[in-house]
Amino acid sequence: MSEQRKPAEEYVVIRHRPGYRLRRSLILLVFTLVAAVVGYAVGVVQGGYRFTSAEESSERLEDKITALEASHSEALQQLVNLERGQLMDEQALKQARKTIVDLETRVSALQSDLTFYKNIMAPSETSKGLQVDRFSLASDRQSGVYSFKLVLTQVGNNKSYISGVVAVNIIGMRDDKKEVIALRDLSQEIQDLGVKFRFRYFQDVEGRLALPDDFEPLEVQVVAQAEGRKSSQAERTFNWDDLTEN
Repeated sequence: MSEQRKPAEEYVVIRHRPGYRLRRSLILLVFTLVAAVVGYAVGVVQGGYRFTSAEESSERLEDKITALEASHSEALQQLVNLERGQLMDEQALKQARKTIVDLETRVSALQSDLTFYKNIMAPSETSKGLQVDRFSLASDRQSGVYSFKLVLTQVGNNKSYISGVVAVNIIGMRDDKKEVIALRDLSQEIQDLGVKFRFRYFQDVEGRLALPDDFEPLEVQVVAQAEGRKSSQAERTFNWDDLTEN
C-alpha cells in the first residue's frame, strides 16, 4: 500500500506597507479634531456672537475651553506615540503639529473672550460704567489701508441700556506739521463725526480706513460720550505702532 502524500502547504502573500496603521490612525485623529473645531464654528455662526446674556456667554465659553483643552491633550499624546514609532509619514506629522497649533490658538482666543465677559460682569472698583475697551487694526493688501475694530463696553451695571456717540481721530504728521484727521474722512463706513451707540454689554464699530500717502500716523484717539441719566465720558489714546506691530 503506497504512502499517502500530504497536501502541499499553502502560502498567502501579504503586501508589506510600513507605517500604514500609524498613518491611518493619525489621519483619523486629524479629521476628528478638525470636525470638532468646525462643529464649534458652525455653532457660533448659527448662534452668533451676540449672545443675549453675558452670563450665558461666559458659561458657554468655559465649556468650549474645557472641551478643546481635552482634545488638545489627547492630540499631544497621540503625537508623542506616533513620533516614537519612527514610521510616520513626514507630511502627516506636519499636519498633526499644525492641528495642535490651531487648537492652542483657538483656546487662547476663547480664554481672551471669557476674560472679556468676566470683566464686564465683575469689574474692579476703578473701572465701571462706559469704557473704551479696545481698538485694533489689521493691515490690508493695499498700502495704507487697514481694517479697524472699536469695542465699547458698559462695565458693572448692565441692567439698562447706555447710549451716546463716539468719535475717533487719527493723529499724525504731514509736511512736518501735526494734523488730526477724523475717522469719517478716512472711512467710507463712517458717515458722521460722532458714531451713535446703544447697548447693554458691549458694541463693536468696524470698517476700513485709508490713510493719505503723505500722512504719517502716530496715535488713535477715541472719545465716547454717554447721554441721558448715564451721562459720562470715556477717552483712550492708542499708539499707532503698538496697533500695527503684528
